[in-house]
Amino acid sequence: MNNLGRINDEFTAMWWPGLVVGLLSTAAFVWLGQTPVIRALGLALAVIGVTMTLRRFGGALAVIGGLALAFSPAFWSQTGGGAQPLATLILVILGMAAAGTFLLWLIGRRPDLGLAAGMVLFVLLFWALTGTPRSLRLTTLLTAWMLYLLVDALMIANPRPEAGTSVQPGTRHTLGLLLLFTLGVLNDPLFILMAPALVLGLLMFRTRLPAWYWAALAVVLVVGVRGAALVYLDSDWWLFPARQAVEQDIQVPFVMADGWREGSRWVYLIDIVVRQFTAAGALLGVVGLSRLSRWHPPVGEATMLAYAAYALFGLMYFGKDSSVLLLPLLMIQVMWMTYAVYAFGQWLQKSRHPSRLHWLAPAAFTLLPLTLLLRITGGG
Repeated sequence: MNNLGRINDEFTAMWWPGLVVGLLSTAAFVWLGQTPVIRALGLALAVIGVTMTLRRFGGALAVIGGLALAFSPAFWSQTGGGAQPLATLILVILGMAAAGTFLLWLIGRRPDLGLAAGMVLFVLLFWALTGTPRSLRLTTLLTAWMLYLLVDALMIANPRPEAGTSVQPGTRHTLGLLLLFTLGVLNDPLFILMAPALVLGLLMFRTRLPAWYWAALAVVLVVGVRGAALVYLDSDWWLFPARQAVEQDIQVPFVMADGWREGSRWVYLIDIVVRQFTAAGALLGVVGLSRLSRWHPPVGEATMLAYAAYALFGLMYFGKDSSVLLLPLLMIQVMWMTYAVYAFGQWLQKSRHPSRLHWLAPAAFTLLPLTLLLRITGGG
């Protein structure tokens, strides 16, 4: 009984930020966004994944960062969707996922593994019963949890000297990443943009992976590259001059080879970030990346590589839905912003009056999701 109580305490300490954000975001998606319950739960699971990635920087900051993502214009654009699905369908999906989660938790006494398995079951059931090909919501969900596993593994494999000895990532990290990456590529080949960060992260795990793992990853990479070429490349638009496309305000769901050379495309990409999180948020992201690269180089390098891959795609892609397709980039932006506030809070704690100033950083950061929420409700 004591062992069970200890597990419950660990579970509560670890997952409370995700549970809080999950409840708040689900309520907002359903009531403010008029989103069907099952779709709202899928979106909330994505926000929970990002929140859990931020948990290492403090529970309060994780909650604020998660809500900032949930209320950002690009993420909020996925809400809505018409009539509610049948209640029986909702109960079937949630019931099967919850039952599988509880069973695995009882067998292994590992809440994290149980929740991870439950999330995978939810994804598979969601995909099979309500999903559509190239589902943006499913891509968002898989990206969020892939970032969580990747960052968590890099943190434990490459801790700061004062944080203790390194620990090799477990099977839940390596197999989980392969599974999520495979599901992501099968859903939308654009998920291949996560490949550079994934490969770099695996190399920095300091663990020997079997040959079959690399072979399976190579197969998924080939499938993803081929699929992305078929979906996002067109022989006519690939060589179309980007400058001419900008001048004529051409918007097509394809990439143009010289888009990255066009200065206005860089302005457009920066504007996407500013429109989501304001200019202050964009600046916080720069500060956060610099601090993260200084104190946690592997995490900084992996997230910067993923960010760069999506940024390059954003420069070359001329579709109207670019801001939504760049949600993985925005998730990383939230992570960098949160770490910047965390670093500022650490600096304040070293000041003369830490007890008076420790609340200043999270209090100021709270203004961001509040501002975004006011935009949604028409109050700002």
